[in-house]
Amino acid sequence: MSFAIKAPIPATVPVKGAAAGAVFPVRRIYCVGRNYVDHAIEMGHSGREAPFFFLKPADTVLPVAEGTVGRMHYPGITTNLHHEVELVVAIGVGGRNIAAADALKHVYGYAIGLDMTRRDLQNESKKLGRPWCTGKGFDESAPIGPIVPAAQCQLGSDTPISLTVNGAVRQASTLGKLIWSVPEIIEHLSAAWDLAPGDLIYTGTPEGVAAVVVGDVMRASLGASGSVTTLAVELVARSA
Repeated sequence: MSFAIKAPIPATVPVKGAAAGAVFPVRRIYCVGRNYVDHAIEMGHSGREAPFFFLKPADTVLPVAEGTVGRMHYPGITTNLHHEVELVVAIGVGGRNIAAADALKHVYGYAIGLDMTRRDLQNESKKLGRPWCTGKGFDESAPIGPIVPAAQCQLGSDTPISLTVNGAVRQASTLGKLIWSVPEIIEHLSAAWDLAPGDLIYTGTPEGVAAVVVGDVMRASLGASGSVTTLAVELVARSA
């Protein structure tokens, strides 16, 4: 088989401790909306609604190697770019209609990521009843740190997740405050789509989302003092 044009380079994410620099190939990016109570409230909602999902293109990932600071270009057509720190689940074994009790068998590992959002565009789409694509699915909108294999993670309800901007805490919560747990998310998601190896699931963000500007440095942390993994991203201006 030959391609009519040059084939795009697949999107990949580094894997912590992987031999020979092995990377995780990204197939799809699923995102869970409003999955922390306090974030739902700050966005004008309340209660435990059924989970809902949106997607980002696979090539919106911005992989950042451990111990480095990634560079994200401030996107066009927005004046209100928001950070959303999230636990990311990497799928290693596919399936459909996966029961919550079996869901963790399908998880390859975990990472911390940012669901960057052009909030002004998302809000306008909401008012007009239109899809969120321009607000959520733009280039570099899914920064992510290295994936940590599940066997190396000790995640629990008290595991902290947090984000600072220029050293000041913006978001701080624990995984136990997820409205829908990781197994429940996988159960619901796999009823709607066939999951496959290479899928990433951004599981939702805690309260405290806010705007960032060029020059800001965002540092995300999973586990006490970043014991599981960390992510650092600087916002830079896009050249003409």
